[in-house]
Amino acid sequence: MSKVAFYTLGCKLNFAETSTIGEQFLQNGFEIVDYNDSADVYVINTCTVTENAEKECRQIVRRALRNNPNGYVVVTGCYAQLRPGEIARIEGVDTVLGSNEKFSLFSYIDDFEKKELSCIHVSPTEELNSFNPSFSTEADDRTRAFFKIQDGCDYKCTFCTIPLARGKSRSADPAEVVKEFKELLKAGYKEIILTGVNVGDYYSTSNLTLAHDLNLDQEREQEQRINLYRLLNMMLRVEGDYRIRISSIEPNLLTDDILSLAANDERLCNHFHIPLQSGSKKILRLMQRRYKADDYKELIFKTADRIKDAGIGVDVIVGFPGETEDDFLETYNFLKGLPISYLHVFTYSERPSTKAIDMPGHVDLAERKKRNNMLRILSEKKKNEFYRKMLGKELTVLFEHENLDGFMKGFSSNYVRVKIPFDKDYVNQFMKVKITEVDGNICTAEKYLVNESFNITAD
Repeated sequence: MSKVAFYTLGCKLNFAETSTIGEQFLQNGFEIVDYNDSADVYVINTCTVTENAEKECRQIVRRALRNNPNGYVVVTGCYAQLRPGEIARIEGVDTVLGSNEKFSLFSYIDDFEKKELSCIHVSPTEELNSFNPSFSTEADDRTRAFFKIQDGCDYKCTFCTIPLARGKSRSADPAEVVKEFKELLKAGYKEIILTGVNVGDYYSTSNLTLAHDLNLDQEREQEQRINLYRLLNMMLRVEGDYRIRISSIEPNLLTDDILSLAANDERLCNHFHIPLQSGSKKILRLMQRRYKADDYKELIFKTADRIKDAGIGVDVIVGFPGETEDDFLETYNFLKGLPISYLHVFTYSERPSTKAIDMPGHVDLAERKKRNNMLRILSEKKKNEFYRKMLGKELTVLFEHENLDGFMKGFSSNYVRVKIPFDKDYVNQFMKVKITEVDGNICTAEKYLVNESFNITAD
């Protein structure tokens, strides 16, 4: 049996799509092995956000060929869509597939025999208009599933190449979403993570009978659309032992309806990852973000106030062109004053074909690194502070399969990492535990009781 190995860079959406590519290989008789093992085929799913993308891609290709010098190397993903020529010139790369082509890989590759020249199959950006479903499959462990419901982006942030790599915003058909959601639950997944480029922009009018099922037929036709809030309602009507997590959502798209749903239905995780990018009013304008710092602040406090023990994550970029020391300190102090639980800190790096690359006010790389370190330290403080607030509290945790030095780990609904002594009976089960200790980036807990409250029957 031929073997294939995968390496995924970037976001949860990429992991969902890698899983779908993996299913193609399984259906064609391949065995999936670890990337560090010898394989006949290596598939690298790239990310355009990754700093030094070309250098990183080269390293990953070399790593594959060390394991098997005759291994066939396929590179796909956002970086492949944007810079196929650069990737094709990397020694050892056999095929480059764009954002559309990766979903029909076997249509483009006749055999997996290495050739002297790389083949490139990449559609123009304007042709990236189809929706290709992606979700966790038999290639994955059965605990947490990544489920793609949206792709592309219509936003024009000046630092971002994602619209060029992914095309315009488009969404999965709601009927198909519910169908696949049920299949994931049937396969044994307990946590479904909704992914996309801009998940909050989910929008569909393709099946208005579903709007009728939601008693929306009395409303104006333009309001009969299925947005993210209504899609969540449809999914939560499905009976079962599960919870739904939104991977990330733009602050202007996190509505009061969604917050109320999370506050009232424990199957929707009380955890939101809400990109900020900058707390500086000036830098937000330069970035062309769709909100003001004051709007963001109001949303964060409202979320923390309305949802008990809400975990709130934040994306932030340092070193954007024109960001002075004062601008950075404005961001630092802004974040310091918010009730958030962690940060994802990104150092700005120049991206071809973006508006930001031509902006004045270059920030020295050493200064960017310093600012990044300051925010990472703040993130650790915020996480530790949030975790300590959980001491003595009861949290519902979904535990994973691994036995790590006699312990098993899992995440709570509000995204707190928790460990307890390993017990195979707890694997892939929702357990109520009591937090007893905080040690760095993880909490220790003791079993409280089996959580039966997730078996909720729909009205």
